[in-house]
Amino acid sequence: MKLSKVEGTKTPANLHRSLTLELVRVTERAAIAAAEWRGKGDEKAADDAAVQAMKAELDTVAISGRIVIGEGEQHECDDLYIGQAVGLGSGPEVDIAVDPLEGVTLCAKNQPDSIVVLAMAERGGLLNVARNVYMHKIAIGAEYPRGTVNIDWTATENVNALAKAKGVPLSEITAIVLDRPRHAALIEELRGTGVAVKLISDGDIAGVIHAVSTEDTGIDIYLGSGGAPEGVLAAAALRCIGGQMQGKLILDTPEKRARAVEMGIIDANRIYDVTELAAGDVLVAATGVTDGTLLDGIRLRRRSVETSTVVMRSWSQTVRWIKARHAR
Repeated sequence: MKLSKVEGTKTPANLHRSLTLELVRVTERAAIAAAEWRGKGDEKAADDAAVQAMKAELDTVAISGRIVIGEGEQHECDDLYIGQAVGLGSGPEVDIAVDPLEGVTLCAKNQPDSIVVLAMAERGGLLNVARNVYMHKIAIGAEYPRGTVNIDWTATENVNALAKAKGVPLSEITAIVLDRPRHAALIEELRGTGVAVKLISDGDIAGVIHAVSTEDTGIDIYLGSGGAPEGVLAAAALRCIGGQMQGKLILDTPEKRARAVEMGIIDANRIYDVTELAAGDVLVAATGVTDGTLLDGIRLRRRSVETSTVVMRSWSQTVRWIKARHAR
């Protein structure tokens, strides 16, 4: 993965570097728990296993943590709910966004790119969004001038502008889109322009990361709508590896708009960029559950378990890939 200069990182680090390895332990433990359910067709069991393992490991970390993006509201789930305190209660005050099992369907079917993701930021650094809220998203690599694409433009306008900026014909542009009925018109429009479309069944966070890592993936742009929590987690990753992204919340019911106001979101039509979705010093860790283009999946050996994790930090723009072997 090519690293790019990330704006907004020339400030002293406020999250101690020792927390980097602590995050790795958290995502590793959750991924190992979820891996026991690969290919067994039980999405709930896989997700529950990841949630329980992640919460247990988080509570061993010396932080005063608060879940701002999690499994849902307090009345909807037992653990990792919005507002829940995690950690030992000592250490830095941090906000935490989690997706204990990104791609639960992928895990249940033992298909590629199911991962565990966790982001940690200074208190107030992550946009608070409800689990049931969706977001329009667009993402491209960091090498293009700002304003190359815009979330309010049509797909045709965006891919034309991107092809011009890249200096290639439209036929050499590849877009990545979630394969959903709601995207039927978007996919048809994109194909009508002559660009290639890569469809993914799940894995919204990985999809955004793929779009900004063009040299490694061959994907140029992410387009479409997906979960708003996944959008914040993806933005946290882009703070560390580079890349441009815009997001606009889809607050399509009075209940969602009211909850958004409670969470501090006043302008329902606001366009957020990467630094507004994830600000300050940010740490991100992701561990593979199933094999994918971003990470290898869990390897269950007779006497050991092998994990593959990427851990990133915005302040230093450091990205580490960690292969670990754990005794069974």
